[in-house]
Amino acid sequence: MEMVRRMKLGSQGLEVSAQGLGCMSMTTGYYGPGKPETDMIDLIHRAIESGITFLDTSDSYGPHTNEVLLGKALKGGMRERVQLATKFGVNIGNGSTEIRGDPAYVRASCEASLRRLDVDCIDLYYQHRIDTRVPIEVTMGELKKLVEEGKIKYIGLSEASALTIRRAHAVHPITAVQLEWSLWTRDVEEEIIPTCQELGIGIVAYSPLGRGFLSSGSKMVETLSTDDVRKDIPRFKPENMEHNKKIFEQVSEMAARKGCTPSQLALAWVHHQGKNVCPIPGTTKIENLKKNIGALAVDLTEEEMAELESIASADAVKGDRNAYMSLTWSNTDTPPLSSWKPE
Repeated sequence: MEMVRRMKLGSQGLEVSAQGLGCMSMTTGYYGPGKPETDMIDLIHRAIESGITFLDTSDSYGPHTNEVLLGKALKGGMRERVQLATKFGVNIGNGSTEIRGDPAYVRASCEASLRRLDVDCIDLYYQHRIDTRVPIEVTMGELKKLVEEGKIKYIGLSEASALTIRRAHAVHPITAVQLEWSLWTRDVEEEIIPTCQELGIGIVAYSPLGRGFLSSGSKMVETLSTDDVRKDIPRFKPENMEHNKKIFEQVSEMAARKGCTPSQLALAWVHHQGKNVCPIPGTTKIENLKKNIGALAVDLTEEEMAELESIASADAVKGDRNAYMSLTWSNTDTPPLSSWKPE
């Protein structure tokens, strides 16, 4: 297996592998039951040996168990070889979810993540979702302090609007914005991608394979466990899937002509979006890890990019990309700083 090339993410000095590894599905949580811990640690080690060194987790995955898994996987000299990204802001407890960005919560979350990961410093620390009750400048102020204290190296935002990104970046440089971007999720291209490019902010594409749809099409939905959150996503509902599966069929035809898999073609499309874009496909299988790495070798001409984009134009997909659209970037503007009254 070829070693994965390196790239600069953002303009603050962070260097990562050109493809990352999303670790969410390795433990129980959003995508159904987790997998055996020893198998997942082996998978993480295989990824690192192959040059995939940009690992993505969050305190909300599990919750907490995903960070603990990574902490175990990075024992024995592995920590120095990786760029570790985790997130705060989605507070899961007592059967409810609360989005928080107040300074005390930011600090407590960071310190708890450092303990679970068993590290001294987090390379990239994202606000996972934006707390619309707290001015983004207030949240960023606390994150800036954590950078100054050496607890985190770089700051990121996830699912933030263009205005929120600009306001945050004015307090302390944002290194990366994580957002859902794939052939069949392209709403970010209008305003958010250009904002990141203008400000020199790296783009980390989560769910670059359409949460599995661009790997196996409508078959994927039939195999989901009962507690898999993808069952609730509108575009996976039968009334929308009948229409949406045509996109996968056309991508599959093109992949056959190219001599690659549909998932490799879809991932290659993200890789061709620019030097500052890093997709982080998740997997729990070594064979899929190898396939995903193979996408880096798929070259696409301008004509092929145009063909793919015509198959999956922004309005070609039926149904929302998330069952909770209120928590996505389109609703993340925060109050002005002048309105903030610290407790």
